[in-house]
Amino acid sequence: MQSHLRKLLTQAIEKTAKGGELNSTELPPLLLEPPKQREFGDLSTNVAMLWAKSAKKPPRVIAETILKNIDDPEGILARKEIAGPGFLNFAFSPKFYYARLREIVAGKDAKLDLGRGEKVQVEFASVNPTGPLHVGHGRVAVIGDVLARLHEATGFTVAREYYVNDAGNQMENLGLSIYARYRELFGEPVEFPSDGYPGDYVKEIAAVIKQQQGDKYVNGDRQAALKFFREFGGASLLDTIRAQLKEFGIEFDSFFSEKAMRERSEVVRAMDFLRSRDLLYSQDGAEWYKSTQFGDDKDRTVIKSDGELTYFASDIAYHHNKFERKFQKLINVWGADHHGYVPRLKAAMQGLGYDPNALKVVLVQMVQLTRGGEPVRMGKRTGEFVPLQEVLEEVGRDAARFFFLMRKSDSHLDFDLELAKRQSSDNPVFYVQYAHARVASIFEQANKSGLELGARATVAVERLELAEELELVRKMIQFNDVLEDSVRELEPHRMVFYLLDLAGEFHRYYNRHRVISDDMDLARARLLLIENVQKTIRRGLEILGVDAPLKMSARPEEEA
Repeated sequence: MQSHLRKLLTQAIEKTAKGGELNSTELPPLLLEPPKQREFGDLSTNVAMLWAKSAKKPPRVIAETILKNIDDPEGILARKEIAGPGFLNFAFSPKFYYARLREIVAGKDAKLDLGRGEKVQVEFASVNPTGPLHVGHGRVAVIGDVLARLHEATGFTVAREYYVNDAGNQMENLGLSIYARYRELFGEPVEFPSDGYPGDYVKEIAAVIKQQQGDKYVNGDRQAALKFFREFGGASLLDTIRAQLKEFGIEFDSFFSEKAMRERSEVVRAMDFLRSRDLLYSQDGAEWYKSTQFGDDKDRTVIKSDGELTYFASDIAYHHNKFERKFQKLINVWGADHHGYVPRLKAAMQGLGYDPNALKVVLVQMVQLTRGGEPVRMGKRTGEFVPLQEVLEEVGRDAARFFFLMRKSDSHLDFDLELAKRQSSDNPVFYVQYAHARVASIFEQANKSGLELGARATVAVERLELAEELELVRKMIQFNDVLEDSVRELEPHRMVFYLLDLAGEFHRYYNRHRVISDDMDLARARLLLIENVQKTIRRGLEILGVDAPLKMSARPEEEA
């Protein structure tokens, strides 16, 4: 929808500038968005107000000049008017909607090539392999996955990557925790490590080792035992995480090991490179990166006084590796607690000689699970967080994915387990899925009555004269606008809101008007309309990784 109006307005603005009517050739940015109130039209722009300063004319005068220069030979605009201090409001004509519906039927809207094959890497989830996924990880994972799907749907070449934090103290603590539980199984008196992992899953891993290895590590060399427990535990938990993500509908193109990267000396080489650019200095026995030189609030340690590398050093090398793999856009999806880490990582990109704007970081806030208004705090197996697996078992993959996407990523999310299971219009995912299934049911009725659509190109779409019918077409036209905005702003929740709006328009239309009737031309036009509503809903659900069922066992309450 925006592209059609943008074309008309761009031509009018250029004509206005070249005509010398405003004594200004400095063209303003052309921003289009729906008016806050629907009665004002389909799209609005403040271009006249933005142009007023350089043109040295009142905004309304500029707006009048732009309107005068709009050339609309196809008659796609039903109304164009000036509002307030100089806003331009536009409403499209039925002719425009009929033409766009025919394009949707022909599949001309199905490909949106924003990316033109540009290589994008989406790195997300990346949970330390020290425990199973909890619900917060689930929200990060689905947001990352849908961002990848959105980019794929718009012509980008996408790689999904999981960064495995398998080096450092957390892995040492995992090994110590499993070792302690293993010795307990043989009746050994054990003091559990203060920084250990207390969940039952650690006991389960220890039991597997006992079954496979017997008492081999009870009295053997402690360091050799800890190395084994660390590596076995990390691999076992990473396998668990892979399986949980796969069940959640998420698979990665690659798992990138921090440990392997260190063993390849990539971190050392990255530090040498920064040293060669005079971006490291020594102080108090440690080495520091001059991140303040690139806008960070303080310099950052990369090598500790004991010679150990910091996580920041590894992250610098990891992102250097990403750029060496020729990715043109990097998207990192992180928990909101990493907020302060973003400036230092962008500073590192600059020090390496890369454009920091090529890195986009999406921060994801926490999830609060509730049941009957009461918070759900503890998991059965972890002793700390509610595992993602428990939520999937209770509400299913579709509801979990949809609910995790129902708020902007940087907003806290309340996830109502009871609502997610409810088969009624109160449940958002059920409401959207039922719209898809309801269309399938209508087509079943049409087939039983002998009504067939036949050649879609011959259907008299001009019979769709009701305001509700044109509104459904309008909603379908907006799909690609929503897709583009979701990619540009890295906001997958926009697609959820869009599908809820489209499903709502469809349910209201169906509850008020008969699709199948004795008027065959009208019935065929309405069948064509709802067939494409169904196709649009399915297209959106596929991007969200949610099923689009043809049958459902219940239905939402009829709406007034």
